[in-house]
Amino acid sequence: MLSKAATMEILMNRNGDAGTLPEDDSLEQVAKLQWSLDEKVGSFTITRDLQQVMVSGPNLNETSVVSGGYGGTAEGIIPTASIKGPAVRYNAQFNRRIPVTGQGSSMQDSRSSSSMTAEESSRGVAVEKLDFMKQWGLNTYKCTKQMIAERFGRGSRTVDLELEAQIEVLRDTKRKYENVLRLARALTNHLYSMVQTQHALGDTFTDLSLKSPELRDEFGYNAETQKLLCKNGETLLGAINFFVSSINTLVNKTMEDTLMTIKMYEAARLEFDAYRADLEELSVGPRDVVNMARIDTAQEQYQIHKDKYERLRSDVTIKLNFLDENKVKVMHKQLLLFHNAVSAYFAGNQQQLEQTLKQFNIKLRPPGADKPSWLEEP
Repeated sequence: MLSKAATMEILMNRNGDAGTLPEDDSLEQVAKLQWSLDEKVGSFTITRDLQQVMVSGPNLNETSVVSGGYGGTAEGIIPTASIKGPAVRYNAQFNRRIPVTGQGSSMQDSRSSSSMTAEESSRGVAVEKLDFMKQWGLNTYKCTKQMIAERFGRGSRTVDLELEAQIEVLRDTKRKYENVLRLARALTNHLYSMVQTQHALGDTFTDLSLKSPELRDEFGYNAETQKLLCKNGETLLGAINFFVSSINTLVNKTMEDTLMTIKMYEAARLEFDAYRADLEELSVGPRDVVNMARIDTAQEQYQIHKDKYERLRSDVTIKLNFLDENKVKVMHKQLLLFHNAVSAYFAGNQQQLEQTLKQFNIKLRPPGADKPSWLEEP
């Protein structure tokens, strides 16, 4: 016999509406109603405990689902802890379960790992810069100390007398060649002004020969002379421009490159003397464990700067030898060009002047070559 307590269980129809049987119905009506529901939809009976859990947020490990009809056996009870599948989250507002995947946690892990990697790399760069600044400061302090000691005569310096003499000769030669370059540029400017004046004077004489019939021949002779001088002046101007360009390359590129290597050599010499003095100062001190470690470090730094000094000294010697050979070749050619061009110009020998330009492969630009044509003008 079924009691009234059994009939108080919630029955779910197809629409999900819950209903209770009236208390005054008979057991026969209850059995008929249950049989009809089992026949049509195979209803699910949910206990009051399960309904309570679903409202407050279910814990799938503690709930159970009863399948089958009313009064079914215990074999139809399936514990949810044994169900294998993705985890779900219950949404009480829309009466649905939302699957929860591990994508969020994996994204959080990747973000945290990437942030840790960026932080470690930035920390490594900061440590590297700090070590560089520390080494630079120590090196600057030692070199400044050595420089002051040399200025006041309290420290010793490494001197290569032969190399120092060659360096001094190079610096003096560069100063003299810079003076030659300055004077040659001044001559070019004056010659250019004279050529422009001669060109304007020749045009004026030509115009006057046309407007003055009684002096036509005299103005004509002078106009031809000025035009010839203007042409020879342009030829001489091309030769001097080539001379200036070659001297400028020799002074401001070849000699300057050698002087840059000499500056590096002098800086290496100062560092070498600074670390040498540091090693000598430590060698005089006590021979304890701490001082011996410092001596080993100083000996290593001394050897490094010694090798750098000797390498740069060799580079300076080689560049000085090449510079002397190159200077002799360049100046021999340029001085011969300058002499022949100037002599032919003032002698009025136009053929010799043109032959000099051909000898040195100098091509003159025709007048107005730099100006755009009338088609290219805006």
